Amino acid sequence: MSVSIDVIDKLAALITAAFGLVAALAWNSAIQTIFTEIFGSQSSIPAMLGYAVFVTIIAVVFTLWIGYVSNKAKEKIN
Repeated sequence: MSVSIDVIDKLAALITAAFGLVAALAWNSAIQTIFTEIFGSQSSIPAMLGYAVFVTIIAVVFTLWIGYVSNKAKEKIN
């Protein structure tokens, strides 16, 4: 029984990660389009660096927030 539960948990994690990748790619395209509208062509190095920094900041903030929420949920369970 334990093996099948572990397999289901791993499959659920992999499927969730796959959906996360699809969502990230969609957001990537949307943010690139917004940057193109605001700053013009993204072919310049400063525009590309600005985009990379912006996306990195968003990723870090959301990762910290998800960790905080996860810890709070674990505390409630225990």
